[in-house]
Amino acid sequence: MMAPLRSFDFLYAPVVKSHLKAIEPKYYSLIEDTITAQLRYEPDVETKNRKPLRHPIMVNAQWEIRFGPGNIFRVFYRINRLANRVEILAIGVKHGDRLLIGGEEVEL
Repeated sequence: MMAPLRSFDFLYAPVVKSHLKAIEPKYYSLIEDTITAQLRYEPDVETKNRKPLRHPIMVNAQWEIRFGPGNIFRVFYRINRLANRVEILAIGVKHGDRLLIGGEEVEL
């Protein structure tokens, strides 16, 4: 018999609120629903759209998830196993080869 999957809690960095202000509100529920569905139980399992970062970006994120229309949204996070928590560190929008977090371009 398999043990039930342990559910992770979410902690959003305070700066994420300003990241969301740069995104159209019509996408808020999609972002929240995707974070919950994709990261609640196995946030450290690599998938087609969920990958560990080779070079952590500005916020010490360890992982990235891509989703939304044309996979434009990026959520950067790290996993705190001791606290059984996924820490959401940044939410951005990818346009071509440009990543915007909080409306400002971030070096990839």
